[in-house]
Amino acid sequence: MALMTPKTPPGVMELLPRQQVAFQTILDTIRRGYERFGFVPVETPVFENVDVLLTKSGGETEKQVYFVQSTGALQQNRKPELALRFDLTVPLARYVAEHERDLAFPFRRYQMQRVYRGERAQKGRFREFYQCDIDVIGKDSLPLYYDAEMPAVIAHVFNELKVGTFTINLNNRKLLLGLLTVAGVDGPDRQAAALRELDKLDKVGREAVITSLCQGESQLDQSQAEHLLDRLGQEAGTDTVLARLRTLADSQPELQAGVTELETVVRGMRALGVPDERFRLNLTIARGLDYYTGTVYETFLDACPGLGSVCSGGRYDNLASHYTKSRLPGVGISIGATRLFAQLLDAGLIDAAGAGISQVLVTQMDPALMEDYFHMATTLRAAGLNTEVQLEASKIGRQLKYADRASIPLVVLMGGEEQARGAVTLKHLASGTQREVARAELVTTARELLGLQPQNVR
Repeated sequence: MALMTPKTPPGVMELLPRQQVAFQTILDTIRRGYERFGFVPVETPVFENVDVLLTKSGGETEKQVYFVQSTGALQQNRKPELALRFDLTVPLARYVAEHERDLAFPFRRYQMQRVYRGERAQKGRFREFYQCDIDVIGKDSLPLYYDAEMPAVIAHVFNELKVGTFTINLNNRKLLLGLLTVAGVDGPDRQAAALRELDKLDKVGREAVITSLCQGESQLDQSQAEHLLDRLGQEAGTDTVLARLRTLADSQPELQAGVTELETVVRGMRALGVPDERFRLNLTIARGLDYYTGTVYETFLDACPGLGSVCSGGRYDNLASHYTKSRLPGVGISIGATRLFAQLLDAGLIDAAGAGISQVLVTQMDPALMEDYFHMATTLRAAGLNTEVQLEASKIGRQLKYADRASIPLVVLMGGEEQARGAVTLKHLASGTQREVARAELVTTARELLGLQPQNVR
């Protein structure tokens, strides 16, 4: 029988062990950051009922959905009843509507799971990927200070991730729509078309956007388009931009509401400790017309602007209007962890070479001493050190080579002579430091060589 060629399906991220450890470290860091701010974990099934999943989606989204079908249903020519989730927001809407009576509001949830989209396989675009979402859902109302808390969470998480400096871009949809009205772009269809073009400004540039605004559904003339972009593209400090917008606000109620909301969010962010150099007002970001209704966010790594936004979100008026009569306003933000990790890896901002799980390898120098090796490993594990034992007899050089390839920094060596005098040797592979100590000092010395605090030190 001919062998099949093993091949990873296109559009997925499959990692080698060291890379997987590095990726898991990122997920753990994000999880700790979310929990630090009091968000509780939620998981939903990987598939949803089709009628629920596609409630809010348009035709383009439906083209990317993976439908789930059993063999029996296929044979009976039945339409699929289930589909894989393409984001975590629609499942959240269903979850909150279904469990509304059992939840405490405001409901603060985080969710870190895989989602699936039928993307055309290409670099940087995945069909299976992790999203790491946080949302706060209110009952009937939700104060604007929750909008300020979202960037504070993200600033904390990205500081902990240690991927360099970053900038959280802020805008408000009401402000944008008000500026469009002042510029003469009226009517929901024209405004929707204009917002789609403005959202491309960072990707295609000013001249291309002006051309699209004039020739497309927005129906602006050249002077209108240029004047609009001049107002949106002012490069100035946060307070200066807000002051300029405030001078225009009296002429348009929606613009006035947007400026007031943005001012409230900025005050809250500062009070929550987000420094001014970590955020800026960017009046061109829109984040999708029919979903977000107020504050919107996009986050960029300063050293890698070509990566695009690595974290985005915003405020929405009513999360679950298709599933309940209750009004459930919310605000949320999401980190695309798979895309972020893959691009950081490509850019050399993450070094997975030294990532490993085990901290200590107890080598096997004499098969007759296996019970001693097991006892030492049990002692090290009880002290909180991840430890594995070499169970296969082989030359010590081969065992050390394994430890190096598996990114295990510390090895324990004990032969018959050491065992007879109650001693053990510890070797730190990276530094070459080697020390023989009494068996009773095994844990203390191991922690010292690993750069860990002594036990019971708080």
